[in-house]
Amino acid sequence: MEVAELLRKYNIAAPRYTSYPTVPYWDNENFNEAQWKGRLAEAYREHKDEGISLYIHLPFCESLCTYCGCNTRITKNHSVELPYIDALLKEWAMYCALLGERPKIKEIHLGGGTPTFFSAANLKQLLETIAGATHFDKDASCSFEGHPDNTTEAHLQILRDLGFRRLSLGIQDFDPKVQFMINRYQTPTQVHEITKLSRKMGYQSVNFDLIYGLPGQTKEGLVETIIDVIAIRPDRIAFYSYAHVPWIKAGQRHFTERDIPQGDEKFALYQKGREMLVAAGYEEIGMDHFALKTDSLYIASKQNKLHRNFMGYTDQHTHILLGLGVSSISDCDTAFAQNAKTVEEYKHLIQDEQLAVQKGHLLNAEDLQIRKHILRLMCQSNTCFTDDIPEEVVERLQPMVDDRLVAIRSKEVKILPLGRSFLRNVCMAFDNRLWKKQPQTQLFSASI
Repeated sequence: MEVAELLRKYNIAAPRYTSYPTVPYWDNENFNEAQWKGRLAEAYREHKDEGISLYIHLPFCESLCTYCGCNTRITKNHSVELPYIDALLKEWAMYCALLGERPKIKEIHLGGGTPTFFSAANLKQLLETIAGATHFDKDASCSFEGHPDNTTEAHLQILRDLGFRRLSLGIQDFDPKVQFMINRYQTPTQVHEITKLSRKMGYQSVNFDLIYGLPGQTKEGLVETIIDVIAIRPDRIAFYSYAHVPWIKAGQRHFTERDIPQGDEKFALYQKGREMLVAAGYEEIGMDHFALKTDSLYIASKQNKLHRNFMGYTDQHTHILLGLGVSSISDCDTAFAQNAKTVEEYKHLIQDEQLAVQKGHLLNAEDLQIRKHILRLMCQSNTCFTDDIPEEVVERLQPMVDDRLVAIRSKEVKILPLGRSFLRNVCMAFDNRLWKKQPQTQLFSASI
């Protein structure tokens, strides 16, 4: 079957599988905060020596990027910084009290929103308090997301002094027409200067986020963007499909489906971008990610140590991920918990000395097994069963076997090279919760 035919066949709404079960299929009715606390404390007793991962959501942005699907709050009022930091620190203190100590932090990531909306001095206060007198462990993986338009030398220096060695810059596209459509502006010169300065300071890994399928995007414009990106030579590149979900994110109603590359046109963007990155020496990692062979993400993938969680792909693996801040998601291996989704709700709960958890899911034995297989597929492109592969999974995979996307050998499922572009579809075959309850409305973006 031709690639264009495969695209038409498999380009359906599909989860991105940063978790299993996916958030729309969480059993929130049978979840409460006390259960979350109990499972978290139990997991920490078992895994405390390995440390935890910590995600901090900093939601504020000065302007709305209309493509964005993240939880953000748009404001130019920087007086919001310190009250929000106070809430984060109270939440952290509650978790430390629950665990009985300040846990060792093996990985920390600042996401948003725009973390560099916050002043360098305020970020320093936040992180020094969280890290304590010892600061972060010398082997900790510390990273943050920066906007090229407001990431300053002071931001880079203070975070560098605290142990941060990884920087992620949201580029999306350098084409002025696309930037106008999505209300996101930065030039190759700006990005080059920030990258050069961060490397001079000792940052070991710089990631660029690129998106294909944006409104107004053309093949010619994307080629020019990737030429500029390759010239700057970031260590990692996340090359995502634009997720058009205007029923969730009102900002995306700024444009319509007529403005967005569709079908074969969108897949051609992906194919061209992927071809250029591979030709430039970037290795494909999991889904949507590329890295140079010198980067720790590539090394982890070759050593079968690649991991995926709510922060995306990582070369660190901890059983516990704590999410601080509005809408953040935590994971203690057998349970998920998500914070309140508005700043006001989040701060109100924290001020009342309650965790801000408002929804979650307790994983059962079947969930844990399926999660294991989906994680392996996402990170290693294969998975093995101890017993026979369930008949329903084999049946769901059969069309992909016929189309040479997947191979089944005895108790192993292996994604073939062509199948890497349809990884989300392969994982859907394992997703029992989705098959048992087909969505009546569109929950997910298209898989390509």
